[in-house]
Amino acid sequence: MTRDGCRLRKIIPLLATFGRGIPAFAPNGHHGNGCCDAKEQRKEPPTFRIWRLLRCTRICSLRRQQLCSTLKRLSAKVHTRSPAARTRLRVARKRMAVTTSPVKRRMKELHIIIICIFALLVSRLAYLQIAHGRDFAVAADNNRIRLMSITAPRGAFYDRNGRLMVSSRPGFSVSLVPISGPIPDEVLQRLAVILGKKPEDIRKKITQQDNPLEPIRIQDDVGPDVITSIEERRDELPGVVIEVQAVRSYVYNELASHLFGYVGEISESELAAKKEEGYKSGSLVGKFGLEKVYDKAIRGTDGGSQVEVNVSGKPVKMLGKKEAILGNSLVLTIDLKIQQAAEKAMDERLRYLQDRLGNPEAKAAAAVVMNPQTGEILAIVSRPAFNPNLFNGGISAKDWKTINDNPFNPMQNRAINAEYSPGSAFKIVTGAAALELGKVTPEEKIFDAGTHWIIPKGNAHNAALGWIDFRVALVKSDNVYFYEMGNRLGIDNLEKYARMFGLGAPTGIKLPGEAEGLVANRKYKEEVYKEEWYLSETFDAAIGQGFQLATPLQMASVISQIANGGKRYRPYLVNRIVAPDGQTVQAFEPELAGTVALSDKTLTAIRSALREVVTPDGTAGYMFGGFNVPIAGKTSTVENPQGDDHGWFVAYGPYDNPTVAVAVIVEQGGYGSDSAAPIARKIMEAAFNLPPSHDAADQYAEELAGKQGTASPNANGKN
Repeated sequence: MTRDGCRLRKIIPLLATFGRGIPAFAPNGHHGNGCCDAKEQRKEPPTFRIWRLLRCTRICSLRRQQLCSTLKRLSAKVHTRSPAARTRLRVARKRMAVTTSPVKRRMKELHIIIICIFALLVSRLAYLQIAHGRDFAVAADNNRIRLMSITAPRGAFYDRNGRLMVSSRPGFSVSLVPISGPIPDEVLQRLAVILGKKPEDIRKKITQQDNPLEPIRIQDDVGPDVITSIEERRDELPGVVIEVQAVRSYVYNELASHLFGYVGEISESELAAKKEEGYKSGSLVGKFGLEKVYDKAIRGTDGGSQVEVNVSGKPVKMLGKKEAILGNSLVLTIDLKIQQAAEKAMDERLRYLQDRLGNPEAKAAAAVVMNPQTGEILAIVSRPAFNPNLFNGGISAKDWKTINDNPFNPMQNRAINAEYSPGSAFKIVTGAAALELGKVTPEEKIFDAGTHWIIPKGNAHNAALGWIDFRVALVKSDNVYFYEMGNRLGIDNLEKYARMFGLGAPTGIKLPGEAEGLVANRKYKEEVYKEEWYLSETFDAAIGQGFQLATPLQMASVISQIANGGKRYRPYLVNRIVAPDGQTVQAFEPELAGTVALSDKTLTAIRSALREVVTPDGTAGYMFGGFNVPIAGKTSTVENPQGDDHGWFVAYGPYDNPTVAVAVIVEQGGYGSDSAAPIARKIMEAAFNLPPSHDAADQYAEELAGKQGTASPNANGKN
């Protein structure tokens, strides 16, 4: 064999060995050694299968290159050789073809996969940029743009003469501005410490927020100390901002607090009921008094601003602004001068009763002043009172505890929802019924022996006045006489006339929580006590005791009907609602709610007797001595099973042309002439522009002021 043939015989086994080293290919095109086994590939993740495919393709390509190089050398040496050598060469070429075909297929598959991945990425990009590009752009802006609400100032309250009583002032509120995610717990903890709140209370406010772009109002009307603390720790409080907002201001503090009420943050139940009216979480609403009744009219329309905020949530740039619209104002029927005089007189009298007359529990009282010709309320007072300014920004736990722990309930408006036995003031109703129904005449005399001859009920201290007529009986407030009137009338007629005077039903004043009182009657006793009616209970009802209950407002209405001839007007507090530009939105006029049919003879008899009550011979004569305006009135002292007697006084004036009617009650004040009548006198002095008189309470107030080195304080704590 030639030298070349010997070389070929040495090379062919090597080629065969090289060929055996190349993985054989299964019929399905996968390697037989398992590196690219189809079954294994299905078990592997897609990313791993791509990696393995690339690896196998690389290996096969490398081996193909080696084999190709070898074949080239063989081809150059054996193309002229024997058939046997050519046969071996063909075998090697077949092996080369077998190796090349799967590699091409793998490369093609790899190219397809790469193209698919690229197409997927392109389609996803198109989806984000074209289909939802605007949405993502808005979302990006939202990471830096916030809507800052501007609370509209509530409308002001003016008295009937245009004097400001309630307004709105600039104040500061603390809010949370969502930045890019939930507010961290450590931020809430720090903020809670600064505000004196519980972290869970702040979290609750966050969960109640509807609009994620708006700040979450945490606390209104914060003080300078809070603002300073937040600014000093600005870096530790991302998302916490200080906003300038309108804050309610009650100019005279406690003055007319039960009339005005107060505002506070809307509750969950209120929000559920008012959400359709534009209210939202964090909105301020009236909680009590006129603030609640006229909330919709005076709240205004909130504005807002679009601002750019930094990473801390602090506004850095104003992008747009919508100004808030001021709410409508209320022009009240209240006369500020009369209101101040009533509150000052009541405070001084209560202090005097407690310290000088030995009535330490005389701490509660109420008064109503109205125009009997229209139903306009000129003043309304309830004691003890509260300062509605304390509720701005949420009342503190300490202040609320002080109010809540007071056994005399400063939040109760005694003028409209405290019910008392009217006592002798009810004798006006009993007398009107007896005269009008002909059960007695003004001239008829009845013998008063100190006690009634049917049932042994008598006067205080069993005093006996002998033969007396209607005038003397009313002037001296004789019980025996009016027991007899009850005996002649019967409980049904008493009930009829009491209801004609408006007792036993709300007056209809637009203030929340008005009580209806109670008129003594058979049905009530049968339903409540399951007992029949007794004559002794009729006697009690005739002098305003027993089951009879009335509010100070109802008694002011009763005396007003005597003053105006039997017309019962619905009491009202607002003359008109005025827009910010000064235009009247709504005006209110007197509204007749009912009448009681009283003849001139009856009215004359009652009025003349009430006039004598405040003359030297009457029960309130000493208190109104030297009073320059003729008035008519009635004292009343009511038994109180829980303590000292309650004192009443009702009056009107001027006598011939009444424009002012007054009802005053002092709880546990003793005789009405000592407790309630002096307050009524001070009220009427203010109403009729009379120089103020001095009594024992005035002297005591001056003594206290002298000891303190200040002038006598008025109701609002100002000199």
